[in-house]
Amino acid sequence: MWFKNLQIYRLPAPWAYTPEQLEKALEPGSFVPANSNELLRQGWDAPRPNGGLVHVVNKQMLIMLGTEKKLLPASVINQVAKAKAAEMEEAQGFPPGKKAMKELKERVADELLPRAFTLRSTVWTWIDPVNGWLVVDAASPAKADDVVKLLLKAVDKMPLESLRVQRSPVAVMTGWLEADEAPYGFTIDQDTELRATGESRAAVRYVKHTLEPDDIRRHIAAGKQCTRLAMTWNDRVSFVLTESLAIKGIKPLDVIKEGESATHNDDERFDNDIVLMTGELSKMLADIVEALGGEAKA
Repeated sequence: MWFKNLQIYRLPAPWAYTPEQLEKALEPGSFVPANSNELLRQGWDAPRPNGGLVHVVNKQMLIMLGTEKKLLPASVINQVAKAKAAEMEEAQGFPPGKKAMKELKERVADELLPRAFTLRSTVWTWIDPVNGWLVVDAASPAKADDVVKLLLKAVDKMPLESLRVQRSPVAVMTGWLEADEAPYGFTIDQDTELRATGESRAAVRYVKHTLEPDDIRRHIAAGKQCTRLAMTWNDRVSFVLTESLAIKGIKPLDVIKEGESATHNDDERFDNDIVLMTGELSKMLADIVEALGGEAKA
């Protein structure tokens, strides 16, 4: 199991909060399935079947936020409400007014909710108390925000901050492309996006395409800057670095897969994957921060 996308936050290193303390803090917000009249329910769920809310491997902690959401499209509500409004008009001789129509839609939504489809989703979070990382496996900041808000509510005075670096990722990535040279330990891959900062917002995207230095420099000279850049770290992990310091599209490469355990026990395989993933990613994150000038101090 590997995280695919990283929204990155910082904790003090080391962070002295124990797994037992975290488990106790999360328990009041444990996940409970939504009842028939609820649109949304969120809560902390066990990362492993029949396990606790905090799964610990080699001092690394994993937690998981579970979400149940009822799928009740507005188009369905409007369709049913429109049919009921037609019945009301036939019975009373005039169509329902604006206020009555609003109330009708609310009643229809309440009637349909128990029969709505339920969508279940989970968001994983890795906490590295040794090196001070908190990483949410989410493609969008909004999903990560859901986790962070509930975590800050659960853990009193949690010293959590967004990762901040000395140099702008956009400026640094643009510089790497312009010089056609990645920082030590990294290589530039074949995906990137260059975007203009002016009113035009003109953009060019390369996907699995050789990045010709002269072409790239022409775009940069025309005022475009790099907002996404595919890279590989130490021939071990490939990823895409974004302008917001999110890391996306993570893929462990063959050199890592060759070292994976061949155990057939699910629990052992899961724990081995976590040890491997957290060990590699903690080093990779440190190298990325260094390549961006180090962490910004408060």
